[in-house]
Amino acid sequence: MTDSIDPQRVPHFTLSSGEKIPAIGMGTFGSDRYSPEEVSAAVAGAIRYGYRLFDCASVYGNEDRIGAVFAEAFGTGVVKREELFITSKVWNDMHGQGDVLFSLAKTLRDLRLDYVDAYLVHWPFPNYHAPGCDGNARNPNSVPFNAERYLATWARMERIADMGLARYIGMSNMTIPKLEAVLPRCRIKPALIEMELHPCFQQRELFGYCVKRGITVIGYCPVGSPNRPDRDKAPGDVADTETPEVLAAAKAHGIHPALVCLKWAVQRGQIPIPFSVHEKNYRSNLRAVVEDPLSEAEMASLAGAERNCRLVKGQVFLWPGAKDWEDLWDTDGRITV
Repeated sequence: MTDSIDPQRVPHFTLSSGEKIPAIGMGTFGSDRYSPEEVSAAVAGAIRYGYRLFDCASVYGNEDRIGAVFAEAFGTGVVKREELFITSKVWNDMHGQGDVLFSLAKTLRDLRLDYVDAYLVHWPFPNYHAPGCDGNARNPNSVPFNAERYLATWARMERIADMGLARYIGMSNMTIPKLEAVLPRCRIKPALIEMELHPCFQQRELFGYCVKRGITVIGYCPVGSPNRPDRDKAPGDVADTETPEVLAAAKAHGIHPALVCLKWAVQRGQIPIPFSVHEKNYRSNLRAVVEDPLSEAEMASLAGAERNCRLVKGQVFLWPGAKDWEDLWDTDGRITV
């Protein structure tokens, strides 16, 4: 690809270990809208264009196809294994004893890798939902967060790190109360935490909490995820790309509003992982963060785009007796049980 971007031009952040990590990656969650073949084809094109970070997960149902893409890229010399930063995640129904290692073994087999660069606990609950379910689905066996249970899962994550099967381990979809309950008792602290982040949902307190503790933040739904599953759409949701702050910056730079969201994310200090199967989109996403940065005034204006609009509410994980999706996120500052 003659007009590819040199990965060295892409901004990088520094992990707590001192290692550099790309400041933007490609997500691979598209299973509610796109086939594994479409997603893996996009990954192949993204590697050729210059992406070096890919965010995967077993529950996305496409790791085997993506693994074939990785194997071909390594085999043909398009990229070396050590040049990619590949993350995956253990799904909720694999938190039990021995299941974390079993889950990672399948991921490594599907991705055709000897190790992943980072392995994350996808959600802090062992609660399961059927693939493709609607927003009203509930599993009667779902349970609230329990620190002891989570720490037992985390101990297995630490074992994976000890074995060299994951270079880093991390968490996802956590809250400050949950982190306060488990971080002091972690033998290996999380190197990365993944959370929903976009201009209309900036999670300033949680973001700052992680940064202060040297935990690198990955932000999903970075452009507001207009193609998110229907179960995650609700009345009152705000479209980031239609807010005045984002539109003003987009007009000033002559770009699509989604690209403003990505520039904002990287300049703020989080790793956005946008996903698109369309070549023109994933190419423009990467190019956006290597040129024409937002001004300080524009960044200040975008700070005012906060609408506290959480898009992925997670209501399918609610347990019997829980009131609503806010119980998952400890909105009153305490762990909801």
